[in-house]
Amino acid sequence: MSEQRKAIVIGGGPAGLATALRLHKHNNITCVIYELRDQPSTLGGAVGIMPNGLRLFHRLGVYDELCARGYGGGMLTLHSAAGGVVGAEDLVGWARSETGFGYLRIKRVDLVDVLLEAVRREGIEVRFGVKVTGVEDGLVHTDSGDERADLVLGCDGIHSFVRKTVVDPGFVSEYSGIAGSFSIVPASRLPARSVNLMHGLHAMTTQEGMFMVNPCTANKDEVMWGFSREVELPGSGRDGWEETRKAEVEGFRDYLLGVLQTATGEWGSVVRDLVQNTSVIKFYPVYRLPLGGRWYKDRCLLLGDAAHAMSPHAGQGVSMALEDTFLLSRLLEDPTRPLPEVFAKFDEIRRPRVNEIYLQAAKNASARKKTGPWGLWMRETALGMYMRVSCALGLGKWGLGQKHLVYDIDEARF
Repeated sequence: MSEQRKAIVIGGGPAGLATALRLHKHNNITCVIYELRDQPSTLGGAVGIMPNGLRLFHRLGVYDELCARGYGGGMLTLHSAAGGVVGAEDLVGWARSETGFGYLRIKRVDLVDVLLEAVRREGIEVRFGVKVTGVEDGLVHTDSGDERADLVLGCDGIHSFVRKTVVDPGFVSEYSGIAGSFSIVPASRLPARSVNLMHGLHAMTTQEGMFMVNPCTANKDEVMWGFSREVELPGSGRDGWEETRKAEVEGFRDYLLGVLQTATGEWGSVVRDLVQNTSVIKFYPVYRLPLGGRWYKDRCLLLGDAAHAMSPHAGQGVSMALEDTFLLSRLLEDPTRPLPEVFAKFDEIRRPRVNEIYLQAAKNASARKKTGPWGLWMRETALGMYMRVSCALGLGKWGLGQKHLVYDIDEARF
């Protein structure tokens, strides 16, 4: 084909909306977005976006709007199970100095809303309530009719219909061994003393897992907490999660308060205030895709979680999708370039980067695994020593642990 003129984007989440916006504005490609749900999704809690992703949102033209909605504190304070401070470090300090962008925690519904507003301003069509029933090369079958495009992009998440039915039907998700519980609590429900201590990102290690707290709105009027831990796969597999979810939701207060009972001092009071003032809790097992798998076939390409869903513990899910989008956009700048060549080059460039971040996320997830008193002591001691040595030797100025945050997909050579 000599020119890619129309793209059908399957999935109206952050990956799909950002992709349509970029291709429309930068490549002059007409995009139509299909979304299965009949309205914008409100699923999910709050996502973290690192400098490599924020830089791309800036290029997309929505950075200021995102910052007006989300919370930008990048300082991590690590608390012990007893409530004391293990250490503190700026998660993105060096990366911020290199890129000009830091860290943002934003509710997923606000992220989607900002992108959706930008898409609508550009006149990009979003069709809600559309069920895709099949894809044959560039022909997309839906419950409301068929439509043909030069390019079909599967941005429909880890349970991607496009992956399961077209690109790689035998490639299925796997349970990571980690499950999370989370909630978003209005700050108005909390004592003022607790709200005043909630600056930046806070984490607490426990024998059962890790407790995380982070404001998720610009004015700190909402706070997200999450507790991730090792949970065995139910005997009945994925179907057994409903009973596990019910038990988790019904008993979360007593369970978490039991886990947090040894936490003393101000921070111990903060975490208990959060749990006691939580009215709604969500429980989710963390699934991921194994490394490998196909990302494209014929005129179809998978992007974001549809291609390479990973554990969320590197804070890179949204940013990885953005990097996919921008690389694809660059590869499509020459309309005469054959799609098989575009897709093959996309795979060649993205695969090493995705594998690196995937393994980092899996490594970070190991800190959520259950341990005993001695194991917890060793974990806290090692983390505290690392933070103190890093600070004393000024290792942060060399970008230790942050070099992956300054990666710029627009500088990738091909």
